[in-house]
Amino acid sequence: MRYICTVFLRYDVMGIRTKGFTYGAVAAASYGLNPLFTLPLYKAGMLVDSVLFYRYFFACLLLGIMMKIQGESFAIKKSEILPLAAMGLLFSSSSLFLFISYNYMDAGIASTILFVYPVLVALIMALFFHERVSSLTILSIGLAFFGISLLYHGGGGKTLSLLGVWLVFLSSLTYAIYIVSVNRSFLRTFPTAKLTFYGLLFGILVYVVRLDFCTTLQPVPSGALWINVLSLAIFPTIISLTAMTRSIRYIGSTPAAILGALEPLTALFFGVLVFGEQLTPRIILGVVLVLVAVTLIIVARPLGQLIKKQVQRRKLTGI
Repeated sequence: MRYICTVFLRYDVMGIRTKGFTYGAVAAASYGLNPLFTLPLYKAGMLVDSVLFYRYFFACLLLGIMMKIQGESFAIKKSEILPLAAMGLLFSSSSLFLFISYNYMDAGIASTILFVYPVLVALIMALFFHERVSSLTILSIGLAFFGISLLYHGGGGKTLSLLGVWLVFLSSLTYAIYIVSVNRSFLRTFPTAKLTFYGLLFGILVYVVRLDFCTTLQPVPSGALWINVLSLAIFPTIISLTAMTRSIRYIGSTPAAILGALEPLTALFFGVLVFGEQLTPRIILGVVLVLVAVTLIIVARPLGQLIKKQVQRRKLTGI
């Protein structure tokens, strides 16, 4: 009986980790769709604040409708208002910094630099929560960084905008703080849909204020571009936020953040599929390195447990 319980417990743990990595991959891939839906809106003359207002407004509206249909409660306690507002402002600020950076550099470069946030997550967890950063985690981050650097193949030797780089770094930092805060507060057990809904609701206030209470809100230029607006609300917002929250709960902040390496791969995939970009040996090598880095994170814990058991077995047997 004891053996059966152990087997079921082990199966459940692996099931939870599988869910965590799956949600993390979905969160990263969907968040990587930001440029795909945003750049056509910029090209049509829309400004950052208007784009983000529509993104957050419709994400909040659609998620609220889904919660109502499913009969989920919207009730929150007074003590929960401030933490939820902080989460909303953090994520909203991350979006704002990233979207402004698109005006100073190519979206592909911004997506590459944005991947500094797993390192920031690992540093925050190590410095403030004394989480041990394993050598395998460091190796995974290094491989992912190198792989992503190969995915960008800019030309002309242009100097990057210092302001653009600083904006992307701020986006990475606020996103990293958001990830850690969800993992290390009572929000870890907060209902996912409700957390996302109130995060979006409080986050939209940033754009309401910046738009002077909507007096300068731009209309969407054409009916076709509404597809981009609604896609921004659904994929890199509702889906990404809810999936990331669940991933953090299952596998923790650092592994969930490192899975963000899949974001630039999403941009690459649609670049080839939609915009006809070519795959070169350099880009293929970058993709392979990123996938290896992500795989190492996925197998790190089971591999570590296996090595630990082997060491203990050798000590007991004297071999």
